[in-house]
Amino acid sequence: MWANLHLLFWLSLAPFTMAWLGENPTAAAPTAFYGAVLLMDAIAYTLLQSALLAVNGPDSAFAHAVKTGLKGKISPLLYVCAIGFAFVSPVIADVLFVVVAVVWIVPDRRFEALIAQASNRR
Repeated sequence: MWANLHLLFWLSLAPFTMAWLGENPTAAAPTAFYGAVLLMDAIAYTLLQSALLAVNGPDSAFAHAVKTGLKGKISPLLYVCAIGFAFVSPVIADVLFVVVAVVWIVPDRRFEALIAQASNRR
């Protein structure tokens, strides 16, 4: 429950940071702060995922589905790079934010395979 509340807290800051960035699209501070909030969202998601792994166990279907989470490992790295680039060129930081969003738009097939297997067992 605490891991979920932690994630929800950081997600609740997104509208504020988006509004600030929208008012100052070329400023470094709003871009960096937006990246910091996105980074904290990613970290909170990882903590929630770890808590779910602890509850479900290392041999659960959930554990097998999330063990190869490349997107979850690359996203925080790109956010850190974007925060750094925000002070050099906010446009580069914005491009990195878009790259992460596009990566996550692609559906995650790991869970679809597990759902299909569970449906076949019934």
